[in-house]
Amino acid sequence: MNKAAKTATLGDVAARAGVSTASVSRYINNPDVVSADTGQAIADAIAETGYIPNLLAGGLASSKSRMVAVLIPHLSDSIFNDTIEAMSEELASAGFTVLLGLTGPKGERHEDMVRASLARRVDAIIATAPQTQNTSDLLGRSSTLFIQIWELSEETPGISIGFSHEDVGIDIARFLFSRGFARPHIVTADGVRARKRGEAFKQEWLAQSGREATETFVDIPSRFGHARRIFADLRRLDAMPDVVVTGSDYLAQGLIIEAQASGLKVPEDLAVMGFGNSSLAGDMRPTITTVDIDGKRIAREAIAAIRHASTGAEPQASVVNVGFRLIARESA
Repeated sequence: MNKAAKTATLGDVAARAGVSTASVSRYINNPDVVSADTGQAIADAIAETGYIPNLLAGGLASSKSRMVAVLIPHLSDSIFNDTIEAMSEELASAGFTVLLGLTGPKGERHEDMVRASLARRVDAIIATAPQTQNTSDLLGRSSTLFIQIWELSEETPGISIGFSHEDVGIDIARFLFSRGFARPHIVTADGVRARKRGEAFKQEWLAQSGREATETFVDIPSRFGHARRIFADLRRLDAMPDVVVTGSDYLAQGLIIEAQASGLKVPEDLAVMGFGNSSLAGDMRPTITTVDIDGKRIAREAIAAIRHASTGAEPQASVVNVGFRLIARESA
């Protein structure tokens, strides 16, 4: 089905509210110029139709803005930073202007950012946050291409470009078991994807070794500073772990520093593993064993999808698996 056919217009809102299009336009630009009853009727009609006002001054002769909105939770200590930087460079090289939006660590501003992006008639929205029912409905009524990254989901209202978080957890467990580790401790951020990796790791580790892994939970976003509390938790365990699996290279870096400050050698006394293959992972000493996500390939797949969508054709695939790569370095 062509999504463009479902996009609500100013006329649809006016008809639903029983007013003129001029009244709807006045309400959108300045709600106070219409009566309270009329304003409420228009607001209800906008909500029911899913209408998104066009904030481009005067509209455009062409429906293509050459703008792409990229929505991420946060910038500080973000595992998405390197991927987003690579993606932005690829998009810019392809002639697109990138609008960056911060949705909040737990996606609290995600719906607002989606609405703002649609109102500016971007050619595509690329987002990392899992979708709510409200945003899925909103995007489903829009002709704008939506691309979910770092996720593989058939339920995405557009295209999903990413990798299996469960497979990441399984591969890490198999890797550490093959290296002879016996007492892993995992640090899991309070998010859906991190929990998927953590659960998959624990199940696979139990299957491989017959023993259960210990675990610590941290808030989102996980930060370098969390390492001190986590290291204190490790010290209180009945048996000190021989390897710690974290959800970011920043957290891995913090744990390495804490371990070294306490007199432990990494990896001889305590091995540490990160996630994301940020630039610091290869620069740290010891270098950090991590999981690499190919941000440039995600960008290329996204650009190909945007170009394909510009022809008016249906997406060639709703799910694109870019995989991942486990990089063994000095820390584990």
